[in-house]
Amino acid sequence: MREQTMKALTFSDFGAADVLEYRSVPVPDVNDGEVLVQMHAIGLNYADIHRRTGAVAIQGKAPFINGYEGAGVVVHARASGFSVGDRVGFADAPFANAEYVAVPETKLIPLGKEVDMELAATVLLQGLTAQYLSMDTHPVQPGDTILVHAAAGGAGQLLVQYCKLHGARVIGLTRSPEKADIVSNAGADHVVLLDHDWVSEVLSLTEGRGVDAAFDSVGSTLTQSLAATRDKGHLITYGTAGGYPSDFDIKDLMTRGIRLGVGELWNHLNSRDERLSRARELFSRLERGQIKARPPTRFKLSEGRAAHHHLEQGKSTGKVLLIPNARF
Repeated sequence: MREQTMKALTFSDFGAADVLEYRSVPVPDVNDGEVLVQMHAIGLNYADIHRRTGAVAIQGKAPFINGYEGAGVVVHARASGFSVGDRVGFADAPFANAEYVAVPETKLIPLGKEVDMELAATVLLQGLTAQYLSMDTHPVQPGDTILVHAAAGGAGQLLVQYCKLHGARVIGLTRSPEKADIVSNAGADHVVLLDHDWVSEVLSLTEGRGVDAAFDSVGSTLTQSLAATRDKGHLITYGTAGGYPSDFDIKDLMTRGIRLGVGELWNHLNSRDERLSRARELFSRLERGQIKARPPTRFKLSEGRAAHHHLEQGKSTGKVLLIPNARF
């Protein structure tokens, strides 16, 4: 008989990481068309921090359970497409910060035996993000010069690699010399440190022209990214890890003919077929060694506060995973 309670990382008030609590909660009910997944690995992302602080809406009611990404094994199924024992991953199902998650079968991605579940939780959300940014939002072309913010982070490293696969010249931005080595190892042609006048340095690297496209996941740097983008270029914002810009003026886009691209992964995972085809493309590139994921930083699920602190303080150089205590 299934356990009636499970451990989860929760919070009842919005605020700093100290609001997080590791506690017992009921195992979720499984409705028609859903399966119950016993989690093996859970992805932590900046969006989880925004939900914890109240900057972004979160589903459910207090005590809230955060998280939308992970991988595990089906232990109960009320769906025709999956059976007990199936290995699965997902990138857009809520309440993932728990030992068990009820997931609609339409949002599940089957994992072959060759796909390690910690690897799946490491690359699904960030890898699919890098994929849609470089193939849909701005289809990168050979000869493009691309600027990638937070290039030492999990999504940043994968985005650098995707852009290089498409024949681009890549300029990666990061915070420190230590992280600069990581960006170089990901394949960036140039690495620029944020504590310099990085806009001037990017313009110098492009002979004053600016980059063809800038991928900005920081948000607060959007005005500087605009200054580093060429006339008629493409400025893409896909995150606000550093907060929202206070001085961004859309008139500057208009006068220079620069396109503003905005995106959300979930807009691209809009059908089961789309989800599966995108996942196949990602895992195929991983299998062939065309892209590589840096080993994740692992925390026990009970160490959620420390994991959030680690990500918020800019210490991560890749993916941060939460591992259920029994599997750590």
